[in-house]
Amino acid sequence: MLSPEAERVLRYLVEVEELAEEVLADKRQIVDLDTKRNRNREGLRALQKDHSLSEDVMVCFGNMFIKMPHSETKEMIEKDQDHLNKEIERLRKQLKVKVNRLFEAQGKPELKGFNLSPLNQDELKALKIILKG
Repeated sequence: MLSPEAERVLRYLVEVEELAEEVLADKRQIVDLDTKRNRNREGLRALQKDHSLSEDVMVCFGNMFIKMPHSETKEMIEKDQDHLNKEIERLRKQLKVKVNRLFEAQGKPELKGFNLSPLNQDELKALKIILKG
């Protein structure tokens, strides 16, 4: 039987380890999704270079190839890209929260500037106008 102090330390270590595992799992998933997004980007580029829009194209699904119309293939890849972009963005937002929880559990201060987000097009245009004077 462990002493109360040893049990408290063990619970603390288990909590920190679980939070760290969640952070690492999310990072790994982001990398995997980004790899898939890059492959889709390569496929879209190949479809753009192919000027024979009337012909069917061969698409790889897992370990088999399927012949599909050019337009349907492009539309399918673009939808997949949108889905991947949304999923990666969702994971990145969750990751920020999980990293902050991990730092809090470790007694470290919150990361400064970690919750920043990029300017959108309208904000960027307004900033350029202001800077030009």
